[in-house]
Amino acid sequence: QLELAESGGGSVQPGGSLRLSCVVSGYEDNTYCLGWARLYPGRERRGVARISTDGIITYEESVKGRFTISLDKGKNILYLQMDNLRPEDTNTYYCAAERSRRCLSLHGKYGGAWRMFDEWRTWGQGTEVAVSS
Repeated sequence: QLELAESGGGSVQPGGSLRLSCVVSGYEDNTYCLGWARLYPGRERRGVARISTDGIITYEESVKGRFTISLDKGKNILYLQMDNLRPEDTNTYYCAAERSRRCLSLHGKYGGAWRMFDEWRTWGQGTEVAVSS
């Protein structure tokens, strides 16, 4: 049973940086997709960054070039480095995981659209990020 626990949120000015961390307890290599998501209108959770089971990394268009997802396999910690933050990045950020087979199935169902995250089944409690001057 996988358990996720985020930390690292906070308040920054536009252009600032934050690093979110997520302890992934019970993780076994190549068994889960991992990612970060945030809330959209209607409280739908949409992914912004994802690491597939085979290590392929993808980003939602609005964060590409500014956010970096990484996994420290030795410590089982998933990170999201957030640089050049914008006010529109203000949100609750969630660490998420889904078993590899279902992850692939959902990826196919949604054609890779980031709203597929809303059907992922394992979530952290969320951490708040606020970007304002």
